[in-house]
Amino acid sequence: MARTVLVYEPGPRRAITATSGASHARYPLGVAALSHADVAHVAHLARLGLGDDELTRLEGQLNHILEQYRVLAELDTEAIAPTAQTIELENILRDDLPGPCLPVDEALAGAPERAGDHVVVPPIIAGLDE
Repeated sequence: MARTVLVYEPGPRRAITATSGASHARYPLGVAALSHADVAHVAHLARLGLGDDELTRLEGQLNHILEQYRVLAELDTEAIAPTAQTIELENILRDDLPGPCLPVDEALAGAPERAGDHVVVPPIIAGLDE
């Protein structure tokens, strides 16, 4: 069984070398590769304090994601209907069925002030203190 290994190669024009068995093929990135400076700039904007080793690792990971996007972009999707959700959604909530209510006195027992069956609250709009 052939095994695929992805190797990240340093340099301004990043490429991924795919090795399967004894054959070697080189696939240049179809989308613009992110440079170390690009990743450092985005990390700075996101206020991430990343070291040089972390930036290098993140650069390889982000470029791998871009490469995978390039591969997916080459697929013929004309026969696939557009979708906003890749998996079916299911409502896991219970049905909203009417049930017994708390008695008014029990529901308002913790209110700091009440007037009859209502909670009294201070006004929040200026000029309505009447």
